[in-house]
Amino acid sequence: MDLTLHVWRQAGTSAAGDFQTYKAVGINGSMSFLEMLDLVNENITREGGDPIAFEHDCREGICGSCGMVVNGIAHGPHDMTTVCQLHMRSFADGDEVWIEPFRARAFPVLKDLVVERAALDRIVQAGGYVSIRTGSAPDANATPVPKPDADRAFDAAACIGCGACVAACPNASAMLFTAAKAAHLSYLPQGQTERLGRALDMVAVHDDEGFGNCTNHGACQVVCPKGISVDYIARLNRDTIRATLGGVGSPAATAGQ
Repeated sequence: MDLTLHVWRQAGTSAAGDFQTYKAVGINGSMSFLEMLDLVNENITREGGDPIAFEHDCREGICGSCGMVVNGIAHGPHDMTTVCQLHMRSFADGDEVWIEPFRARAFPVLKDLVVERAALDRIVQAGGYVSIRTGSAPDANATPVPKPDADRAFDAAACIGCGACVAACPNASAMLFTAAKAAHLSYLPQGQTERLGRALDMVAVHDDEGFGNCTNHGACQVVCPKGISVDYIARLNRDTIRATLGGVGSPAATAGQ
């Protein structure tokens, strides 16, 4: 198939950018979207041009680095799919495809489709860990964890930090990411002692980084390649309110929640 690509090109953070048009010719439907871009870049390089800059690593849908907006949708048209797992059979011969980077003040464009997502790392650094001593490795099943809690913790931990939730949110909020990183610890016994302080610290850094507030739009859940639920945002909001009201560090405030 042959496609017309409209790709956002931007030399750097302070440079002006615009869409440039390229032809993608002889595309096999079995190619991934990134393989298609590789082919286009080969042609651009062969003609002496500057290849399109985009991020990738595992190409298996688990690292989150391939984030870009395809035809107005973060990661493209399919649910629970990263760009590297988006195949060209999803498009038809002659289609026009618009490709641009994630748009958010907290995600400055480094070049073309590459954005700086270190703000997400700083949110995790603010509290997405257990710093207290939890003892040596326990015997199997020595600390029972209810199956529903274990499942919720696992679902939250599936977040790959791609930033699609930010790109889809009209407020450029990273609350789904922040909530997932806080929730996977808050459901486990080891995470209870620091639970409220963790919520307060991570939300504070979230706001300081320039992400917007959550207004329950729900677009984040729709584009999340791992299907993270907005229910985790509600949980984070509850913990943040309790921490603000003075419950930080109180065993009674965290017990049984």
